[in-house]
This record gives sequence, C-alpha cells and structure tokens, in this order.
Amino acid sequence: MDIVVRSALVADGTGDPLTRHDVGITDGRIASVAEPGSLAGRRTIDAEGLVLAPGFIDMHSHSDLQLLANPDHLAKLSQGVTTEVLGQDGLSYAPVNDDVLAALRQQLAGWNDDPAGFDWNWRSVGEYLDRLDAGVAVNAAYLVPQGTVRMLTVGWDDRPATEAEMNAMKELIATGLAEGAMGMSSGLTYTPGMYATTEELVELCRVVGENGGFYSPHHRSYGKGALEAFGEMVDVSRRSGCPLHLAHATMNFSVNKGKAPQLLELLDQALDDGCDITLDTYPYLPGATYLSALLPSWSTEGGLDATLARLSDVDTRERIRAEIEETGSDGAHGVPIDWEAIEINGVRRDENSHLVGHSVAASAQRAGKAAAELYFDVLLSEKLGTSCLMHVGHEENVQAIMRHRTHTGGSDGLLVGARPHPRAWGTFPRYLARYVRELGVLDLAECVSHLTGRAAERLRLTDRGLVRAGYAADLVLFDPETVADTATFDEPRQQAAGIPHVFVNGVAAIDDGQPTGALAGHSLRNPGSAR
Repeated sequence: MDIVVRSALVADGTGDPLTRHDVGITDGRIASVAEPGSLAGRRTIDAEGLVLAPGFIDMHSHSDLQLLANPDHLAKLSQGVTTEVLGQDGLSYAPVNDDVLAALRQQLAGWNDDPAGFDWNWRSVGEYLDRLDAGVAVNAAYLVPQGTVRMLTVGWDDRPATEAEMNAMKELIATGLAEGAMGMSSGLTYTPGMYATTEELVELCRVVGENGGFYSPHHRSYGKGALEAFGEMVDVSRRSGCPLHLAHATMNFSVNKGKAPQLLELLDQALDDGCDITLDTYPYLPGATYLSALLPSWSTEGGLDATLARLSDVDTRERIRAEIEETGSDGAHGVPIDWEAIEINGVRRDENSHLVGHSVAASAQRAGKAAAELYFDVLLSEKLGTSCLMHVGHEENVQAIMRHRTHTGGSDGLLVGARPHPRAWGTFPRYLARYVRELGVLDLAECVSHLTGRAAERLRLTDRGLVRAGYAADLVLFDPETVADTATFDEPRQQAAGIPHVFVNGVAAIDDGQPTGALAGHSLRNPGSAR
C-alpha cells in the first residue's frame, strides 16, 4: 500500500455503527478495508483514538471563483471537505458570453470578489470544468445556473420567456449537462432568475431530469411565504419528474419560528408519494448574501446601471424604502427589514471599511441619517458589491431540519470580505462538535452519513462518499473528542481543530494538521455527460 491508516474507528458513510479497521490507499483509491494490524504500507498513520470517514461533501458552496483564484483552498480542506457543489443559487460564471460575464462579475462581487488580473479563459460549462481540472485542492461538481441562462436568452427583463427563448434555455441547459454539470440551480429571490414562472421552471426541469440531473433551487421565499415557496418547488419536481434538492432548506425570520415541523410534513408527504427529494442546511442561525439582494425585484430590472439610476432618484428611493421597511420586498422574503439584524460584513472600497462588523442601524445612527438612506448610499458607493449577514434564524428549526431523513450538509459559505460568515470555515466540524458531541442531536455515524454517503448518492457518485474498497480515497481523520469549529463571527478565518489528516484522491492535503499545498482535486462530471 502507498498509505495505511492503522486501527481507525471507521464511520463508513452508511450510518452503520463505527468499526475498527486498517484502511489501505494505493494509486488514489481505497485498496483495502481490513482487520486492525493486518496491512502494511510505505507510510503508516497511527489512527488510534481517531475516526476515519469519507471526505465531507459540501452540497452548497460558493467557491466558484475563489477555488480558482486561490486553489489551495484551506477554508474547506481544513474542515475535511473533499468535494464541493458549485454553481449555486442560479448565478455563476458558466455558460456565459462576454456581456453576461461582465455583468455577473459586478453582480456577484459581494459573493466572490472580482480579483484583478484573473484569467477568465472559459465561456462554456465544459471549459469551466476543464479549468478546475488544471489543478485545485478539492473535487468540484457544478450546477447550470438558471438565472445566468436567463440572462443569456431573455436578459434582465421581468417578463415571460418567448417560445424561442424557452427553446434556447433548454438547449443551454442540455448542453451544460452534456458537458458535465450535475443539474440546475435557481435563485428565485435574485434577478433575473426570479422572473421565471412556475411553468417555465417545470419545462426547464424536464430537460434537467431527462439528462440525468437534479434541480437545486433557492426558492422564492425563506420568510413570509416560505411554506408556499417550498410547496412550489415540490410541485415543480412532481410535474417535471426531476429530482429535487432543496438548497439551504431553512425556516428563517420571525414569522417562521417553530414552523419546521410543517415543512417536514410537506416533504415527508411528497417522499411517501414517491417524489425524489433531498435537502441541505448549515448549522448556524444567521444567513449571508449580498446587500443588494434585499431590494425589490422591480428596482433591479434591467441590470446594474438601471438599478443604480433608481437608487439615485429621490422618489424611487422612497418607494423602495417603503417596500423594504413597511411591507417587505420580495428580495427580503416578504418580511419588513429590521436594520438591527442586517450586518455589513464585506465592502470593496476602503472608505467604507468602518461599516464592517456593524448593523445598518448602528452605522446609520453614528452617521446621523436614517437606516434606509445609509443602505442606499452604501449600495451606490459600492456599485452593489457589498455583502451582509442576516441575523434571522431559529435554533429549534435548525435542529429539527437536520434530523430529517434526507438531510445533507452545505456551508453556503462566502469566502470573501473582511468578516465572512464563519460557516465558510466551520460548518462541518461544527456539526461534529456542537450537534453530535455537545447536544446529541445526531449520533456520530448518522451525522457522517449525512455529510458523505447521502450527499454522494444525490450526486450519483458511485465511487465516493463511502469508506469501501475500490472507492476514491477522499478521506478525513478527526478526533471525535476535540474536533471543533474555531471560526467565529469576529475571527472567521480560523482552521478547525481536531482534524489532523485529509486526503483528496489519495493525496495528503492536510498532514499532521498542516496544509501540504497539494492540488489533487478535479471536476466531478455528470455520469451521463459526453466525457
């Protein structure tokens, strides 16, 4: 064997009880799972007291750009993540043309930055996946972003797609899946994806299902209309026959306190009827997005320049303010905004750095202006390139949903900004530390299966997600007594504790707690793709 992990407690990804084994790695694969002390290798790691698990799969990641700009990717590697799913929330960088790429670089700067000198040498999904294959630290799968596809065909207009535009969208989606995408995502509170009707989504999802993919929507509301929005996505899945994976399936905002059981009842009924549904969540209360996401959709129609023009007009600003603060905009999930709950955590201009780490309400008070006025001024100054935290979650909902029979883990982590959400660095060890060891919400074997085997099954990865001979050697060794997230809201870029070894395709990426710089990851493509 190249490497033998000796006498580890193996959580194999199925949810079965832990058992002690030697695990041998050769040529990037698990060569043997054998009795303790029975294997020999060129290198032996003594795993006494440690748990060996499949590498964690981040089902909802926003590393699309940062994984390429900073391919060592310590934020995820240090958590034991060996595979990420990119292209989330209906907005990403493939497929694109030059104009759409330029617009996305502006729109998504609050999520991903727009690094100077970066080489944007792809336009298609296949070319983007090829770029990943040139060398990244973790494996990555990709979802065709429905909002980006709508930009390419319909533009930024709030109207139904024509028949010709529908056919063009279907062709783009089918091509993306043929080139290797695992499915399609939507961001139905983000423009322009939110302009799609239910009928449009059903038609697109038929194409996704026919090409072996699944649909992963950020649905239309996580606030006032959350249950109805979840119901719409279930209906889309039923009518299209497309498998459904609900992205960051949370029940947030004050209107949804204690309502997780109603969501789970909806999902269980659909599952019992034969629907193919899974979901992911992150183990935190606050959410994160770009600050301009709170705007009503009508105010962002037409793209960046049109939005900035509206924000510069006094009368239009007042109309937007009333909708955000009094009635609740669709961008803010139908709930009137509490500016105390909205914390700016990333800006692009140095002159705005004093806003980071403070609520909009607190910064407005210091500036001697109304909160909405400060909000508008910041968006104009930053050209919408600002990120924020939304302190809107409920612990009882978080725990109830993570117990569900189809639950998987996703960080929804943004890696940029002065103080990004700590979930980007802490999601997976937090599951193991807080929700397994401290609270006992999940037992260890069950939790590992959520984060590995279940996720691999949704992605149709037939050789990952389990500790099994013949499988790819994506593996993590952790100490069940000390594993912990150390990332905080004040200090979010902190490496997890208690994770001494991570292997990606059989190559040591974290060794004795230290990153090796290995770039052994690559794209994971739709099994039915042309490649």
